[in-house]
Amino acid sequence: MLAQTRLVARPAVNLLKPARVAFSSTWAHVQQGPPDPILGVTEAFKADKNPNKMNLGVGAYRDDQGKPFVLASVRKAESKIHESALDKEYIPITGIAEYNKLAAQLAYGEQSAPLKNNQIVTAQSLSGTGALRLGGAFLQRWYEGTGGKTIYLPTPSWGNHGAIFRDAGLKVAQYKYFDKNTNGLDFDGLRQDLKSIPDESIVLLHACAHNPTGVDPTQEQWKELSEIVKSKNHLAFFDMAYQGFASGDASRDAFALRYFIEQGHRVLLAQSFAKNMGLYGERAGLFSIITADSEETKRVDSQVKILIRPMYSSPPFSGARIVKEVLSDAELKAEWLKEVKFMADRIITMRERLRGGLEQLGSQHNWSHITSQIGMFCFTGLKPEQVDKLKSDYSVYLTRDGRISVAGIKSGNVDYLAKAIHEVTK
Repeated sequence: MLAQTRLVARPAVNLLKPARVAFSSTWAHVQQGPPDPILGVTEAFKADKNPNKMNLGVGAYRDDQGKPFVLASVRKAESKIHESALDKEYIPITGIAEYNKLAAQLAYGEQSAPLKNNQIVTAQSLSGTGALRLGGAFLQRWYEGTGGKTIYLPTPSWGNHGAIFRDAGLKVAQYKYFDKNTNGLDFDGLRQDLKSIPDESIVLLHACAHNPTGVDPTQEQWKELSEIVKSKNHLAFFDMAYQGFASGDASRDAFALRYFIEQGHRVLLAQSFAKNMGLYGERAGLFSIITADSEETKRVDSQVKILIRPMYSSPPFSGARIVKEVLSDAELKAEWLKEVKFMADRIITMRERLRGGLEQLGSQHNWSHITSQIGMFCFTGLKPEQVDKLKSDYSVYLTRDGRISVAGIKSGNVDYLAKAIHEVTK
C-alpha cells in the first residue's frame, strides 16, 4: 500500500511580481557637475518672454538680423564638393595632406622658412579644441624642459583651456594679463611673470583677439615678449582661433606667430576655422609643431600619429574638404577674404556704435576700451551685480564676468543695449 502523502500548506507566490533585491547603483557616487556658464545663459535667454531680449553670451557670429551666417564662399565650395561625388573612405591619421598644407600656409605665410625646409609637423584636428588637446597630450608625453609639465595661461583665458590641459595630464598655472582697472593689458605684470617663471616653461599665447578680453599686445609689445620668451627658453604654444576674423586682415592677425617664427622660436600652434569660415559644427582645425630639421620632423610626426590612433583614429573629412576647396581656388579664396573682412567690420561698427551710444547718453564712465579691444568679445568691466540687473531689468544676457559677444549686437538693438548698460552703471 502506498504511503499517504502529507500535504503541507505553503504561502502563495505571486509569479507576476519579481522578488525585490536591493542593489546599490554603480554610479551613486557620481556628483552633479556645475552647469556650463555659456549654456546656462542661453537656456535662460530662451525661457525669457521679453521681445527685446538679447543673448550676448554665445561666441558665434550673427548677421545684423541676429541670424546664423553661412559664407557664400563656403556654400560654393560645398556645391563643388557635392558635384565631385567623392567617396566616404577613411582619410589618413593626420588628415588630408593638401588641407594641412593650405591651413599651415595661411597661418605661417606661404614664404615661411619652416614650410620650405620641411620643419613642420601638421595634423588635422577636431577644430581648435582638438588641436589644443592633441598638443597637450604631446607635451605631456614628450616635453622635457626644466620648467616641467606645467603650462602657463593668461589671466583670464578661454574657459576651456584649463580643463583641456589638465585632462591631457599637464599642470596649469597662470600669468598676469588683464588689468581690471584700465580694462586693458597689464603689460608690466605680463612681462614680469614671464621673466619670473622657471626657465623652459610652456606658455600659452593667444595669437589675436584674446578670448575673453579682446585685449591684444601691440606689435612692439609682441616683439618684446618674443625677446623675453627667447631669453628664458620658454616654449610658446599659440592658440589662433580668430585669424582674419579679428581685424579683417588674415596676415595682420598672424603677426605674433610669424614674428616668433622669424626670431627662431619653435612653437606649437592650434588653429580653428570655426569663426573665420563659420564652420562651427564642421570641427575643422589644425595642430602643428615647428621642428629643428626634416629628420626631427619625421620622428615627431610618427609620435603625433601614435597619439591620434587610439584617441580618435582619424579625423572627419567634411570640414577639411570645404576649407581645402576655399583656400585652393583663387576666386573662392578672394571671396572668402572679403567675407571675413565684412564680418570683422560689422563687429567693429557695433563696438563704435555701442561706445557712441553710451557717451551720447552722458555716461560718466570711460568706455574707450570697447573700441580699443578687438575681435568677437569685449570685456565690458561690468560687475556681477550689474550683469544680474541687466538680465532682470532689461533681459540682456551675458556671463557674470561682464564679457559680451559683440557679434550678438544688431543695428536694431545697439541703442537699447547702450541705454541698459547706462542705467545699470549710473
